[in-house]
Amino acid sequence: QVQLVESGGGLVQAGGSLRLSCVVSERTVSTEVMGWFRQAPGKEREFVAAIMWSGSSTVDADSVKGRFTISRVSAKNTVYLQMNSLKPEDTAVYSCAAASSTTRMRAGYGVAYWGKGTLVTVSS
Repeated sequence: QVQLVESGGGLVQAGGSLRLSCVVSERTVSTEVMGWFRQAPGKEREFVAAIMWSGSSTVDADSVKGRFTISRVSAKNTVYLQMNSLKPEDTAVYSCAAASSTTRMRAGYGVAYWGKGTLVTVSS
């Protein structure tokens, strides 16, 4: 069973930075695309960004464009989400996800594997 393990969440002041990490236990066709979602209290889950192990990436959430960057280190089976200029509205549980395609990733229901999530809290 493929496992995704996130780390790097925590409490940070507005304007600060955090880097989330997600390690995938093995790479298969179902983990070709790695991504991040977030869910704030009382809100629906939101797709944030995705990257292919080949390097092609996308950041979809307009609210984080220019502030968040997704990257990966293939040799470490690790994907990162660098979050800069954090705002209180970025407070959420951030979950790592794996899918076979970007289309499936964006759809949410096409995600093959989920991490347990890591909480990011941004104080004002």
